[in-house]
Amino acid sequence: MLEMRPDCERCGSDLPAENPGAFICSFECTYCADCAGDLDDLCPNCGGELMDRPTRAKKLHDKFPPSTSRKFKP
Repeated sequence: MLEMRPDCERCGSDLPAENPGAFICSFECTYCADCAGDLDDLCPNCGGELMDRPTRAKKLHDKFPPSTSRKFKP
């Protein structure tokens, strides 16, 4: 199951699990749409392709909670 990380690793913007607009690589590095575009859809950590992250319905957050661990480091 995906972690559904809560923020963009590059700029720190919030990326709620229930909203579209997040991009991930195969290691779940997570970026907002603007940063993914600036990175030419390539993960700077592993070189993998950044793809649209699926959303997780809000009603499933209690049973399958998204991560609360933020990855952005200014």
